[in-house]
Amino acid sequence: MVVVLQRVSSATVEVDDLIVGSISKGFLLLLGVYRDDTESDAKFLVDKIAGFRIFSDENRNMNLSIEDVKGSILVVSQFTLCGDWRKGKRPGFQMAAPPEEGNRLYQWFVKAMRDKGIPVETGEFGALMNVSLVNDGPVTFVLDSREK
Repeated sequence: MVVVLQRVSSATVEVDDLIVGSISKGFLLLLGVYRDDTESDAKFLVDKIAGFRIFSDENRNMNLSIEDVKGSILVVSQFTLCGDWRKGKRPGFQMAAPPEEGNRLYQWFVKAMRDKGIPVETGEFGALMNVSLVNDGPVTFVLDSREK
């Protein structure tokens, strides 16, 4: 499972010109699910992200977590993160989870994050979405459960 995590001042996701998710201060998470991912991968990333200390303290040091700053999370599914771009000019997606399994683990991830008491908004799995954000910093990390 791979996540592109962006610290944001705000972020929204639209489907068919309707805002389906919106947050102020927090994280925008673009989430990709690989074919061989399990709940263990999702749990690893949920625990890492919930405690990830990348918000500034009073000394401008990255020392505070999303829970410390009472932030929110916007999770958007993005299977293209699992694309294999190494060969040719067109990416292949055989490493991405099939839609049913990808959605199941996406929903598991969202529920596990909410169970930590963090407000979570989402996009719509499998939909064409427009994502807008104000990247705070900019601060962006790529977290991959296969690299734990």
